[in-house]
Amino acid sequence: MTSSQQPSKERVTLSGVSETALLTLRARAGEARRPDSVIDDPMAVALVDSIDFDFAKFGPTRQGIALRAKAFDTATMSFLDRHPSATVVALAEGMQTSFWRLDAAIPDGKFHWLTVDLPPMIDVRARLLPASPRISVCAQSALDYSWIDSVDDSNGVFITAEGLLMYLQPEQVIELIAQCAKRFPGGQMAFDMPPAWFSKLSRYGGLRPTRRYRVPPMPFSLSSAQAADLVNVVPGIRRVRDLQPPSGRGLAFSAAVSIVYRTQFFDPLRPCLTLLEFG
Repeated sequence: MTSSQQPSKERVTLSGVSETALLTLRARAGEARRPDSVIDDPMAVALVDSIDFDFAKFGPTRQGIALRAKAFDTATMSFLDRHPSATVVALAEGMQTSFWRLDAAIPDGKFHWLTVDLPPMIDVRARLLPASPRISVCAQSALDYSWIDSVDDSNGVFITAEGLLMYLQPEQVIELIAQCAKRFPGGQMAFDMPPAWFSKLSRYGGLRPTRRYRVPPMPFSLSSAQAADLVNVVPGIRRVRDLQPPSGRGLAFSAAVSIVYRTQFFDPLRPCLTLLEFG
C-alpha cells in the first residue's frame, strides 16, 4: 500500500437506540485523543478510525460520557479486586470497549466477559473487535432471560447496564433487576439513569445535539432517592449505593460535579449511577 492509500473502512449502519452505541464510542474516542484526557481508551480510537460512519452528526464531544465509562470501570474493578475470576456480564454492550480497558489495568487478568446484545450489534462487534478466549457472546435481547443460563457464576458475577435501562419501560427494568437478583445472590449490578427532566425532554424530541440527530426517547428515569428505594421494591437486593463520577478535567467542572452530587437539593436534577448488591 502506498503512502497515499488509506486503509478501507468498515461501513456500519445502525438506527434508533442502537445508534447511540456509535455516539458514546465517538465521545470516548474523542476524549481519549486529547492530551489532557480523562480516559485511556486506545481501542475506542482504533474503532472510530476503522468505521465508515458520519460521526459528525452527533455534534461536539464532551467528557461526561467518558467519565461515565470510567465510573463503570471503577465499580467493576472494585468487584474484581475481591473476585478476580468473576464473570462480568455487559448487557446491551453496544460499542463499549470496557473489557480492553480493564484487561490493560489488571495484570494477568483472570476475569471472564459475557456480552449480551442484539444480533446486529453482535455482528458489528465480531467484525471490528478482536476476539479473546475470555469473551463470550449472547446474541439476544437482555430481556430474553435465557442469557442467564450462559453465565458462569461460580466465581462471582458483576452485571453492567451502561446506557441501557433508560430506554426500557419501567416494568421491564424492575423485572430485569429482579431476575438478576434472584439468579446471582452475592453478585452486583451497576446501572445509570437520567433525571426525570432529561427523560421528558427526550420523549418530546427536545434533545437535538445537531439538526441531523435527535436522541431517542427515554421512557424511564430514576432519581438517586428512587434508586435507593429499590431495596424495598425488588426482592434479593441487599444494598443500594449511589456512586459519584470520578473527577473530570478542570477545577471548575470538578468542583461543580462534587457540589451537585453531595447536595441533596440537586438529587432530583442530576443523573444517578447506582450499584446494587444482591444478597
